[in-house]
Amino acid sequence: MATINDVAAKAGVSTATVSRTLNGKSTVDPVLAARVQAAAAELGYHPNGLARNLRRQETAVLALIISDVENPFFTAIARGVEDIAQTAGYSVVLCNADDNEEKERRYIDVALQERVAGVVLSPTGRATNVDRLTERGTPVVAVDRPLLENTGDQVLVDTRLAARDATRHLLDGGYRRVACVSGPPGVRTAEDRLAGYTDAVGEENALTRRAEFRAEGGRLAALSLLDEPEPPDALLVGNSTMTIGVLEALAARGLRSGQDVGIVSFDDAPWTTLIDPPLTVVAQPANEVGRVAAELLLARIGDSTRKATTTTLQAKLIVRRSSRRD
Repeated sequence: MATINDVAAKAGVSTATVSRTLNGKSTVDPVLAARVQAAAAELGYHPNGLARNLRRQETAVLALIISDVENPFFTAIARGVEDIAQTAGYSVVLCNADDNEEKERRYIDVALQERVAGVVLSPTGRATNVDRLTERGTPVVAVDRPLLENTGDQVLVDTRLAARDATRHLLDGGYRRVACVSGPPGVRTAEDRLAGYTDAVGEENALTRRAEFRAEGGRLAALSLLDEPEPPDALLVGNSTMTIGVLEALAARGLRSGQDVGIVSFDDAPWTTLIDPPLTVVAQPANEVGRVAAELLLARIGDSTRKATTTTLQAKLIVRRSSRRD
């Protein structure tokens, strides 16, 4: 029996486009819609989503469980998920786990109770467990951070490579003592960024602080580094929220980013170009992460037997004046 993936492959479109076309959505380009209809007819594919949902007692709702709703990176992921889900006829319920394992478990319980059709999840850390979802047959796609005990679909960003390149950028710019402010132990993205930084400076030269991915964590970490006998002249910072605290610490010490302390931050938050000097950032494709995750989830809903995939996207270094002394 043909699946929605077969139709998508034959028509050369995404599964979301197939779903929108066959559900009668008017937003699909007529040329693409014609290709989908022709592929479906040739393969003898007849979607029966209503009957499937009735059999499994699902609702046309996806749950999105993210780590921190205040972080622009995760809100951009949410927008990408919602854009794809909405056009495919699904609603999205946003759940903010707040990097708290207990809150995450409660939201997984809610997803089970409400019989959502699928879950996009940014795991809080090592303790994240989705066994109850998979046992129920609820598809799960992990974003940003992988599920350690799960081989399901996931959409990640190569932040180790990005951290290495960002650190080398600071070194190439003349900074000689580069430190790293990274996230808490056990969080994969924090570990990867720290590893990429160490790849660039070497173990013997590493100067690091670990903190929560929050502004206060960034502030305290930066103050601790600035109190070193030989303080750093540049910082790689784990995310934009932490960077707010780092900038507060520099201001408190009368230091200026770029001239006194070079700064490169992960994530291109909207405010990063509004400060003086503008912030050099590692821009992650957050919206694309969300869109790809939603497409994978819809594909899994349409065909639970398809092979699990890991999609790794690349980040981009955007150089501005916070990493230059001139």
